[in-house]
Amino acid sequence: MERWTRASTAACAALASLGGCATFAPAPKRAPNIVLFLVDDLGWQDLSLPLAAQPTEFNARYRTPNVERLAREGLVFTQAYAAAPVCTPTRAAIHTGIAPARSHITYWTLRKDSDTSAPWPGLAPPAWDVNGVQPEDTTLAELLQAHGYRTIHVGKAHFGALGTPGSDPRTLGFDVNVGGHGAGAPASFYGTENFAAAARNGDPVWNVPGLERWHGQDIYLDEALAIEAVEQVDAALASGQPFFLNFAPYSVHTPIQPNPRYVANYAHLDPREAAYASMVETMDAALGAVLEELDRRGIADETLVVFTSDNGGLSAHSRGGEPHVHNAPLRSGKGSAYEGGTRVPLVVRGPGIAAAQRTSEPVISTDLFPTLLAAAGLEVPHDGVARDGLDLAPILDGGSLESGRVLVWHQPHFWGARGPGIWPYSAVRVGDWKLIYWHAQHYFELYDLAHDVGESLNFATSDGARVRELARILAEQLRSMGAQMSLDATTGEPIPWPDAVDPHQAFRFFDF
Repeated sequence: MERWTRASTAACAALASLGGCATFAPAPKRAPNIVLFLVDDLGWQDLSLPLAAQPTEFNARYRTPNVERLAREGLVFTQAYAAAPVCTPTRAAIHTGIAPARSHITYWTLRKDSDTSAPWPGLAPPAWDVNGVQPEDTTLAELLQAHGYRTIHVGKAHFGALGTPGSDPRTLGFDVNVGGHGAGAPASFYGTENFAAAARNGDPVWNVPGLERWHGQDIYLDEALAIEAVEQVDAALASGQPFFLNFAPYSVHTPIQPNPRYVANYAHLDPREAAYASMVETMDAALGAVLEELDRRGIADETLVVFTSDNGGLSAHSRGGEPHVHNAPLRSGKGSAYEGGTRVPLVVRGPGIAAAQRTSEPVISTDLFPTLLAAAGLEVPHDGVARDGLDLAPILDGGSLESGRVLVWHQPHFWGARGPGIWPYSAVRVGDWKLIYWHAQHYFELYDLAHDVGESLNFATSDGARVRELARILAEQLRSMGAQMSLDATTGEPIPWPDAVDPHQAFRFFDF
């Protein structure tokens, strides 16, 4: 992918003052526009674009032609992961470049100084950062803003808790905020209900702010946000600045509410699933509106577009049919340590990226921070703050990342919904092997993802040497990040690090 740096521009300027470089140096290239399209709760299977080895029944269910178009014109990652199985930690990780284990933003936030963790027998959550991202944190938008970008947030924010400065994206480096605040779901998707809770006597904390122009209108929330996003792109172009558009639809988060414009396309499905599928199609149409505007304005070739999700697809509740299977062949869904909780779609299109390519390299959402900075000609700040993630430029250029990469997840919280793997945990992936450490039980599960993407065959009892090695790597990673382990509810002390647990100890597993 084409790159340019401030360092090379500065060097040329210095040489020009001495009579060199000025005649022969090419003019600095304009920084690319950046569109980050971050969907809420969109699962690995919630697309007509296949990400498994073969198309599945779920792929056949959905209509996402604009995601398919993006895939034809760019690079599809089939093994991309969210930094966490719930929303705020991943959103914070993308925009700060810091993994949840390191930032201590390990769970979703809502109100100032309020812990949203559900109780789990025998455990208590650590003293995590319940207020989320705040102005003192260096963010992607802040760095791009300082580099001359017009920074635009549209849709769900959920960076910092309500009642804190971080609930407003404008305190985090965005010039513009449309519809974003500290709550992670809308009260309603309907303009006829003012996107508010009054129609159902609900809690107004979920009311979507700043969209009064659409109140009372027959419009779906993400349709309104798409119009707002296009208008903001036009305003940015009028200003002459490159732009960073962080478009975060509220779809497909609960409440599951059908879009009347699309729901008839799914009359053959369970009504709840038909409603969900109409939300997926609405999200795709919003993406299409942005892509069409880039085409109309003649800037598609100078715009980097990233499409992804903040966690795996919802499957434990609010869906139709059997629970915990909506991400199959992946196991479980949102909130879970299993692949259904963290594996997400990722498609990237932009300058220098070859069309119609696929990669199976494991990547994680913290990689977007250095990748988007590098695309803009910026380096990760050297400010004494440790950050995670790798610049994906080698993959975007058709190559690969370093071998033996380690991916880590850490959620010392119980989400509240019951289901497989929805328990406090830490996990590591090295190569094709994934080790999960369950906090309450001090128990391991080990899976070979190359041959068992559904995590059905646990090797932990038969491959103790590999468990010990991966437990050592996981523990070293967690300690180096300053991770906070779950607390023993009786003693108040942190549970043991993974490398302090005997993988062969007696164990009685249970589901809560």
